[in-house]
Amino acid sequence: MAEQTRGKLKIFMGYAAGVGKTYAMLQEAQDLKASGVDVVIGYFEPHGRKETIAKAEGLELIPRKTIDYRGCPFEEMDTDAILARHPHVAVVDEFPHTNVPGSERVKRWEDVHLLLAHGIDVVTTMNIQHLESLNDQVWNISGIRVRETIPDWVVQQADEIVMVDVTPRALLHRIQRGVVYDRAKAEQALQNFFRESTLVALRELALRQTAHEVERRIPAADRNAPLEAEASRPDKHRRIVILITANPKTAMLIRRAKRVSDFLGAETFAVTVQPTGDLSGLSEDERRAIEQHLNFARNLHIETRILEGEDVAEGLVDFARRNQITQIYVTRPRGQTWMPVLNRDPAQKIIALAKDMQIVIVSDRETAGQRS
Repeated sequence: MAEQTRGKLKIFMGYAAGVGKTYAMLQEAQDLKASGVDVVIGYFEPHGRKETIAKAEGLELIPRKTIDYRGCPFEEMDTDAILARHPHVAVVDEFPHTNVPGSERVKRWEDVHLLLAHGIDVVTTMNIQHLESLNDQVWNISGIRVRETIPDWVVQQADEIVMVDVTPRALLHRIQRGVVYDRAKAEQALQNFFRESTLVALRELALRQTAHEVERRIPAADRNAPLEAEASRPDKHRRIVILITANPKTAMLIRRAKRVSDFLGAETFAVTVQPTGDLSGLSEDERRAIEQHLNFARNLHIETRILEGEDVAEGLVDFARRNQITQIYVTRPRGQTWMPVLNRDPAQKIIALAKDMQIVIVSDRETAGQRS
């Protein structure tokens, strides 16, 4: 039996709700249907928007499945039904969605990957604030911590990313007219997330990210030859290491380093240094925190190591030298004095030992944030 050809993934990317991602996705489906392609709606969230609902007319819709959770019914995409129907293309709204507990897979992007693995092309939607590496930047911009995120490597595997763009002024006008939300919700949105300054910053973030994704997909042969030769020199090869500790800011550190490594095309490691070479000597809280950070790094496709050593700084810098690391990322604990005699923070010693490397210290930044 011939090997199954993997399906292609196309993402319509936006910077906020209401820019027209779902509408553009459904227009794509209508165009595909008109050209004779077998296309179905795998999942579609109308949010009561009349224009968007109208755009779905005439398209085959795969019914959702109902999952009972704590005595309440929830509707989710029926991935098995789509696989059984096996269209050429499935359009799937809200790529970052978290499935209700009891579903076979935790995230909708995992459902989409299953469809792709079975040779079904998928067209989907997402907003820039759901990209994992941008989580802290979005929080600083908007004051809202986005909880539903997608690892960057998932988005990087897309065959095509299309930016759906409207100006912030135009989007605000749509919200004020009640096109995006009902009147009551629109008023609340305008007072919180949908401030013009926030939208301008998010739009710029989305435009930069989309441009970067497009650049990544340009074949090497089509790039500027002198620049390519310059980038390929051995002294231009970059490697990054992240020091993993129990510090809660380590998650932010991982996101920051991962984003830089993606832009540089750098190999990245996440390491923790422990006297025993494992996590057995830690308290329960410290062990749990470090395990969580290591798992988070693995989820972002970062290679992780637990190094054996009594001195964190010496162990980390030794690893860096043996692996030709060019950048070291560490956190700065809150309230440290930065006086070596009084301070257990290894950052000062790392700086002294690794003068030939770039040390990036990510300090604690307070934000009057909300959680969503």
